[in-house]
Amino acid sequence: MSRNRKIVLGVFIVVAAGILVAGLVVANKWQKPLGESLDLPTFTPSRVLLTRTPAPAKPGESTPVEAATPSPTPSPLCGGPATLTIIAIGSDNRSTGYLYGLADVVRVARVDFVNARVTVVDLPRDIWVEIPGISDHYGITHGKLNQAYLYGNPGMGYYDGPSQGPGLLARTVYENFGVRADNYVAIDMQTFVKFVDALGGIDIYLPEDVDGKPIDAKTENMGYFYAGQQHLSGAQTLRLARIRKKYNNFKRASNQDLILCAMKDKALSPDVLPRVPQILAAFKDSIQSDLSLEQLSQLACLAPKVDRQDLIMANLGEELFIPGWQYSEALKDNTYVLNAKPEVRELLDQFMAGTWPTPSPDDEDMCPEPSAFSATPAATNTP
Repeated sequence: MSRNRKIVLGVFIVVAAGILVAGLVVANKWQKPLGESLDLPTFTPSRVLLTRTPAPAKPGESTPVEAATPSPTPSPLCGGPATLTIIAIGSDNRSTGYLYGLADVVRVARVDFVNARVTVVDLPRDIWVEIPGISDHYGITHGKLNQAYLYGNPGMGYYDGPSQGPGLLARTVYENFGVRADNYVAIDMQTFVKFVDALGGIDIYLPEDVDGKPIDAKTENMGYFYAGQQHLSGAQTLRLARIRKKYNNFKRASNQDLILCAMKDKALSPDVLPRVPQILAAFKDSIQSDLSLEQLSQLACLAPKVDRQDLIMANLGEELFIPGWQYSEALKDNTYVLNAKPEVRELLDQFMAGTWPTPSPDDEDMCPEPSAFSATPAATNTP
């Protein structure tokens, strides 16, 4: 996409957003969070980085030359902060109200408004973690990461802290891994399907077949997706995003990366981009989030400015976890878990600092250009 075209598209989206929320600005709702804000504890660094002071010069030696004064940091784009960290949750809740539901997907997005870069890291849902704030309920102190979201939502009655399920999940991620979210977004299955359909579906290229057919009588049929270029509806996209039975959660995360890239491409297409603010506003009452309309506008403004190589999907490799079985107080049985090695915390520290992962010309494009092949008919992917 050329620079001039990006500028024109950016103007379109800013104008559309301005028209959409003009009345809300007057009503002083522009900066009001859509939901209850996170109230995480004050950040305490997990490690103290010491700065070494140069030793004084010995007699006859010259004094070390002071480092040059760094150049001023450019101002953030779109009126946003320098960085914004958002914990994004895909709930497996199938009913309305967000009373229950496990966190089927947990991702943390670091939005860099200075360098127009978005980095997203996937946190496997089976990580065994300490879950704070609910030990007085049935003696639960630990569980899988996805259970923190369930225990926090009001249907369980376990958690009295702020922001319900997203709040407890964000606190759990922070206290176990030092990743401190500024805001949260949680979306359930029904809302995800409607959102993709509102975009007009997605166009996605699959490098290989993805088999979601049942492996036993208890497994839900997710369909079979053929390699190549596909146009998927919201329901098809959800099924593709959930397939893991014949693979694992890491393969599923890789497929979800492709979906996120396809959704970005569709949202930035000329026929959809001017409608993005209206689409977001239409779903603001169907999600859990403490983002404000101002923040949503800033994110929508930044999106067309992010080049493909600056949308980076980071997945923590299988080698960083030790699989095993753990007794669960909640389930009263052993359950399959992933135990994180110390390297996970180290990488997430770098993620928060903006030093991992970084784009490189030698890296494979996380969001490859859409394929020129003709789309496979949607009917081939129905269960």
